[in-house]
Amino acid sequence: MNKRIKGFSKLSKEAKMEWLVQSYFNGDGTKIEELKDYWHKDPKRQSLHDEFIENSLSNFFIPYGVAPNFVINGKDYCIPFAIEESSVVAASAKAAAFWSERGGFKSEVLSMRKIGHVHFTWAIDPQKVRTFFYDIKQELFKGTEDLTANMRQRGGGIIDIELIDRSDIESNYFQLKGIFETRDAMGANFINSILERFSSIWRDKVESSQVFSEKEKESLLIIMCILSNYSPECIVRSEVSCKVEDLFNGKGDFPAELFAEKFKQAVRIATIEPYRATTHNKGIMNGIDAVVIATGNDFRAVEACAHTYASRDGQYRSLTRCTVEEGVFRFWIEIPMALGTVGGITNLHPMVKFSLDLLGHPSAEELMQIISCAGLAQNFGAVASLVTTGIQQGHMKMHLMNIMNTLECTHEEKAQIIEHFKTDTVSVAAVTAVFKSIRGKATKPS
Repeated sequence: MNKRIKGFSKLSKEAKMEWLVQSYFNGDGTKIEELKDYWHKDPKRQSLHDEFIENSLSNFFIPYGVAPNFVINGKDYCIPFAIEESSVVAASAKAAAFWSERGGFKSEVLSMRKIGHVHFTWAIDPQKVRTFFYDIKQELFKGTEDLTANMRQRGGGIIDIELIDRSDIESNYFQLKGIFETRDAMGANFINSILERFSSIWRDKVESSQVFSEKEKESLLIIMCILSNYSPECIVRSEVSCKVEDLFNGKGDFPAELFAEKFKQAVRIATIEPYRATTHNKGIMNGIDAVVIATGNDFRAVEACAHTYASRDGQYRSLTRCTVEEGVFRFWIEIPMALGTVGGITNLHPMVKFSLDLLGHPSAEELMQIISCAGLAQNFGAVASLVTTGIQQGHMKMHLMNIMNTLECTHEEKAQIIEHFKTDTVSVAAVTAVFKSIRGKATKPS
């Protein structure tokens, strides 16, 4: 059966759901009710959500929680997390509380510059391209003044424009590289608009130039104009430190010195071994992505940038580092991320507004510090578990509720199962066995 359709986006929401159910669920009307169950009770808010994307049918909920007790640069924060993974918020909150008693997190933004490119090919002598670029560079600035006026008033704008010759790796390939400061906006639309203007000015100046032959003019091909989500000059550094003797030591028989050594070696392994680095950095991004989502930012862009940065020397490595020197434990992260606290959905999505209110309406710079500390806290908690009790003990206890919900346990059954697993190891098989035992006793005739 052909399930393709033309003009789907032009249908009403009700018609889209009806087509979906008829085409993929054999006309089962309960599927429409399942979609409607997750509509917002306020029609105005649901309409707002519907307009965020095309072909919206319903809402996909993920848990929204908070991790209190973060102390960053001497200021207290309760950080919002939007994530479905069970142990992330718990690990971050535990790490935050631990470091709040040891001076908290120290964080600084090293730079906030962002980058975009006009990609083009031009079959002429590269020296002629360079000469032409320097001849018209100021025209590129002047020709975009109307687009940058508001940003310049806020202290941002175009920092510089460079010509990049990549003809050594691809025949006749060049870039106009724009370097931007976008203040509290993520700045994607701002940057892309300027890049497109650059390309128009470049093309017009080539066409009107007396320097190039008609053949040379015709060989210019503007391929695309787009910001880069790799922003190695928009970078934040966050760290924690304390005397080794003051470190978490797990159980009473786990010395702080041994913990510090194992922790340092675990981070070192993630620095030299890509297989470990991938999982290590995934854990960091558990914390980072959850706060990025909660604050209405683009977690896919932040992810892509972080992983590219982790590979900047040709091998994929840990985003965090650790040293133990002269009796002092230091653990830090250095990571690029382009964020915004204005624009996009920051003023539209109710929960995003709630998150930014909770954080005290941070600037983009402050938000970078907050989010990097969330990632560092999550990584500290994960590595601390790995080198002491192991990751599964804490993770599976947090996963216990998911297992019980899958088994459709009653409140009374959950209470009994939770009590049982206060000492026993959690696994799906073990929980199922206890559940069956309880159900068996509960259903026996009196």
